[in-house]
This record gives sequence, C-alpha cells and structure tokens, in this order.
Amino acid sequence: MRIGELARVTGSTARALRHYEQAGLIASSRAANGYRVYEDSAAVRVRNIRGLLAAGFTLEDVRPFLSCLDGDMLAARPSAGALRIARNRLAVLERRIAAQTEARDRLLAALTAAGDEAAPVAGGGAPVAGGGAPVVAGDR
Repeated sequence: MRIGELARVTGSTARALRHYEQAGLIASSRAANGYRVYEDSAAVRVRNIRGLLAAGFTLEDVRPFLSCLDGDMLAARPSAGALRIARNRLAVLERRIAAQTEARDRLLAALTAAGDEAAPVAGGGAPVAGGGAPVVAGDR
C-alpha cells in the first residue's frame, strides 16, 4: 500500500510515517515510479507505535519494542527492559503533571488575589479570566 493509504488506515499522517521510517521503526520499498510502498502488515506496526506514543513514550523509547511491534503487544508479557522504559516514562509524566498542577495553582491564586470571580470549573468548563481567553481544563 502507498503512504497515503497507510496513513488513512492507521489514523496517522504521511509526515509521521516518513518520520517513523527515518527513525528505523518501519520500512518501505520503492515502486517503479519512486513512491513508497508498504506491506499490509505495516498497519499493525504503525498502530502499535502510535499506541506507545499516545501512552507517553518517545520514538527512542519505542525502539526496544521493535521485535514485538508486529503483533498484539498487549497479549505478550512485557520484558524487564520494557517495564523499565515504561516506569521511567511514567516518572517523567508524573513530574510534568506535578509541574503543570503547580503552575495552574499559582495562576489560580493570582487570579483570586486580583479579585477575579471566575473560578476554573472542573471537567472542562470555560469561565473567562479577566475578559481574556476562556480558561479550559486542557489549558491548565
């Protein structure tokens, strides 16, 4: 299949697929016209890569998983190395969440001190802070 079709069936973009290929995570051959051609099995690999990325892994984190990207990753027992990578990535995410929570709390305190009556609403409400842009859950 060509790159556009692979992108469509995996919910990816052609740009991302070229990036995965450059990183050595997927491979293609070239048709006579120079277009990239992927095996049908590449769709499973790309979905697994995207799943790992969505879980907070980086492309470099994904590299050690190459041997199991072509099958049902959830069915296989994770290796000690995979668990170590996952634990390290979780620690990074926890630090980022803590930093974002701290920043949100400082901003809320500043708004409260300024007498702003609009308090952030849990669950994605959108009160306006000081007449500016809405403050939404994804921005905190």
